[in-house]
Amino acid sequence: MPDSELSKDIKVLDNQDVARVFADIATLLQLRGDSVFKIRAYTRAAEVFEHLPTQIASIAGDEDALKEIPGIGDAIAAKTHELVSTGRMTFFEKLRSEFAPGLLEIMAIPEVGPKTAIRATEELGIETLDDLEAALRDGSFAKLPRVGEKKAQNILRHLEARLSQADRMPIGKALPLAEQAIKELKKAAPGVRRLTVAGSIRRWRETAGDIDLLGVADDPEAVTAAFAALPMVVDVLGQGGTKASVIVGGGAQIDLRVTEERYFGALLLYFTGSKQHGIRLRERAQRMGLSLNEYGLTGGGDGELKSYETEVAVYEVLGLPYIPPEIREDQGEFAAAIAGELPDLVELEDVKGDLHVHSDWSDGHVSIEQMVHEAGARGLDYIAMTDHSSGRGIANGLSVERLVAHNREIEEFGSRAGGLRVFKGSEVDIRADGTLDYSDDVLADLDVVIASIHSGMSQPAEVMTARIIKAIENPYVTAIGHLTTRFVLDRPPVEADFDAIFRAASANGTLMEINASPKRLDLKDSHVRRARELGVRFLINTDSHDTDNFDSLRFGIGTARRGWAEKQDVLNTLPVAEFERFLRTPKPQRAAFRAVQAAAV
Repeated sequence: MPDSELSKDIKVLDNQDVARVFADIATLLQLRGDSVFKIRAYTRAAEVFEHLPTQIASIAGDEDALKEIPGIGDAIAAKTHELVSTGRMTFFEKLRSEFAPGLLEIMAIPEVGPKTAIRATEELGIETLDDLEAALRDGSFAKLPRVGEKKAQNILRHLEARLSQADRMPIGKALPLAEQAIKELKKAAPGVRRLTVAGSIRRWRETAGDIDLLGVADDPEAVTAAFAALPMVVDVLGQGGTKASVIVGGGAQIDLRVTEERYFGALLLYFTGSKQHGIRLRERAQRMGLSLNEYGLTGGGDGELKSYETEVAVYEVLGLPYIPPEIREDQGEFAAAIAGELPDLVELEDVKGDLHVHSDWSDGHVSIEQMVHEAGARGLDYIAMTDHSSGRGIANGLSVERLVAHNREIEEFGSRAGGLRVFKGSEVDIRADGTLDYSDDVLADLDVVIASIHSGMSQPAEVMTARIIKAIENPYVTAIGHLTTRFVLDRPPVEADFDAIFRAASANGTLMEINASPKRLDLKDSHVRRARELGVRFLINTDSHDTDNFDSLRFGIGTARRGWAEKQDVLNTLPVAEFERFLRTPKPQRAAFRAVQAAAV
């Protein structure tokens, strides 16, 4: 069998899977004390594969094509070919055998460092996450050197979060898989129409179980057959005339339903959910003497089924305006709809600027010039280059001297950016005591300051709350970046009194960032809604480290919409002149400015 025709018995690895293997190799080589150049080569390969725009599985059979990828040499190309073609890599398996079983899995839990993980495997015999959980609960893990009860409890909190979400995937992985399936199916079955994603992904939930697709076709059976035969499919769970369920590379399940045009509206409404929203709709229909199911409405005297091609038509019959998918969670949307008070949710096209962008001055992957050019090409009117402060020596943060040079380069590129306004900025670390990495004199020379936490995340809630509020009150802080520090399905949020933080932000005119990076989505939807209720306004930023990261803005928009955010709530929807006027307004007078602009936007 040719390498490109992968056996159905081999799990098809996606880019994240391949990147993870190379990152694990780099980690193990570092533990073994190997050459720093060798470690960097594998680290670089992991970064390349993680950000590769095409699926590596599509070219892994051609080693020459692999070698054409920047940063991939002969040795790594050969290993990648073996890994993707066979599902295993001899070099990785041999390297992993030099260490205790389960070491990498244990090290992946936040706050478990390499030395502690090695002791846990060697002294406690821990080989799985279940073993780790047992040792954390019986107290044996806390007795390891430099652990203690407090750290053990924090590690247990991280582990519980990881285990509780084991059957779900982040939307940052689920949505691209759904879009890949849609693209491939349209090519394989040109007769399919109105093909779209449904379920929790359409509602922009931060995680998904299965992926739901819905389409229309004159020959549904031909479409489901084409779907089951897609290159990305590794196993077919079921295939019939109008339905098919498959497993794709990475282990995700995708369910396809193909219907007639006349049923599409009711089916899309049904399969989008949420479950509770659907229950409320059916209850409303019953009170009107109707019965709502996935195919339409029955009743009204003749008892015949009435089908609907659009969701709008179904809502209209039920006496409701169209309710956007993002807020179909039975969290007040029905009362708002009946009262005519549904929010006019912010749209992707509303955003005029991105105020959290990194370059290779710190931990970004390309130059300021490239990031500026890409922002302009995407139609943005303004951006802020916010490379990291020096912090704890991580992320190649900028010393004060480098920041001055950084500002000078921004001014140089900004003068020839073709109408794009480039703001001088920084993502400044909030230290453990609430002070910032740079003095106020240094911050005063910046246009935009995003203050963020990158360390000390296990502080008690009252300490964390005071720490963040102190940063909020700084006269030069524009916004608090990724407030809770969480990673979706990977790292739990910090503990803090978020209501107190949001009230302080509102009073001081400090914005809250909705970080659109799919791994963060921070603020999360419920925080956005609560902060909005308390008078907070937001920035939706991509936290871009490479040019393709600007694509993630849509994830921030989805999160903002789930939090009922309107255009007037998001300050980087303002035209550049108005946003500059906001920046020139001293704090805390920005709170009053905000209210005036809310009426004008």
